[in-house]
Amino acid sequence: MKSAAIVSLAGCLIAPHLLAELPNPQLLPTTRAISEIIAKTPDPEASAMKSYVEKVKLAGDANLDLIAIQGGEFSLGSPETEAGRKPDEGPQRKVRIDPFWMGKLEITWELYRPFMENGKARNKDGTLNRDSNLTTSEAPAVQAGETLNDTITQPTPPFMPMNLGMGDGYAKDFPAISMTQHAAGKFCEWLSEQTGHFYRLPTEAEWEYACRAGTTTAWSFGDDAAQLPDYAWFADNSEFQYQKVGKKKPNPWGLHDMHGNVAELVLDQYLPDSYAKFKDGESNPWVPAPLRYPTVVRGGHWDADAVMLRSAARLASSKDWKVIDPQIPKSIWFFTSAPWLGFRVVRPLKTPPVEEMHRYWNMGPGPTE
Repeated sequence: MKSAAIVSLAGCLIAPHLLAELPNPQLLPTTRAISEIIAKTPDPEASAMKSYVEKVKLAGDANLDLIAIQGGEFSLGSPETEAGRKPDEGPQRKVRIDPFWMGKLEITWELYRPFMENGKARNKDGTLNRDSNLTTSEAPAVQAGETLNDTITQPTPPFMPMNLGMGDGYAKDFPAISMTQHAAGKFCEWLSEQTGHFYRLPTEAEWEYACRAGTTTAWSFGDDAAQLPDYAWFADNSEFQYQKVGKKKPNPWGLHDMHGNVAELVLDQYLPDSYAKFKDGESNPWVPAPLRYPTVVRGGHWDADAVMLRSAARLASSKDWKVIDPQIPKSIWFFTSAPWLGFRVVRPLKTPPVEEMHRYWNMGPGPTE
C-alpha cells in the first residue's frame, strides 16, 4: 500500500516533504507500545478470515461487529453514462484490494462517547494536561496513575452536546457524528490499544469496494432510485435527522447504512483528479492526507438527495464544517456544523509495520487551520 500511495501522489499539489515526514514523531513511543500489544495478541480470526464480534472494554464491553471482506478486483469510480455522475468520479480504474474486515455498522455513540468524554484533563492537542497549561503538549510516557490508553491523544470536552439535538440524546444505537478525520483516526488508535487488533479508517478505494459489494450499478441494490428507501435514510425519509444504525436492508456483503444515514470519513486527501493518478491494475490505491482539508467523505447522508448516495459519489471536507465553533484556534476534534458526518472502521488482514501504523493514526491535523 505504501508504494502505491507514493506513485499516486506524483505531480499532485501536496508537497513531497509532507509525505516523507513521519507525522507527530513525539507520539511514536505510544504507537510502538500499541504495536507490541497487537503483535502479542492471539489472532485466530486472521487464519480463518471470518466475521467476528469485538468486545470494547472501555465502552462497557459494547459489541463491535466486523464483517470479513475478501480481497479482489473492481472498477473504482463511475462510468460516464451513470446518471448524476460528476467529473471527480473518473476516469474509472480497475484496482485490486487486499482482504480486510469492516464494521457492519457506523460507529455509534455507545462506542464513541467513552473516547470523546474520556474523563482526563487534556491539552488542546489531546495530550494529558499535567501542568495546568492547555497550550503545551506533553510527553506520552506513562506516569503513575496513568495507563497507556490515557497517553493516546483524545478529544477535549466539546462546548455543546455533539448529538446536536437529534435522536434521543446520546442513545447508544445512533451513529456518532461531527468528528474530524483526526478525531476518527485517534478513535481507531484508542480502539486498537484495548482490543489488540489494528484498526483504522478505510481508504477511499476500500470503502467503495465494500459499498459496491461486487455490484457495478449506481447503488449496491441496482439503478432504480425508487428502491432507495428500503436501504437508506436520506432527504426523502429521514425526517431531517439521523436514525438508528442497522434499521435498513444491508448490501450484498452484509454492511448496513453504506448509503445514507451519516456520510463517512475515509483516509484519503481529496483531489478532484485522484483517479487519474492511479494506474489500471494498481493494488490498494490511497492518497495520504497530510493536510487538514480537504479530505474525502463517502456515502451521502440523511439530508442528501439520492444522487449523493451513489456508490461512487465523493464529497470534499471543508473548514466551513466547524464555522460555529467559537474557539480560537478552532477545535481539531469537532465539526460542529456537520451533523451528518460519521465513520466506520476497518482492520486489514495484514497488520502494517509500526511506522505505517503511526502514519494512519496521525494524519492531520496538518499544517493548515
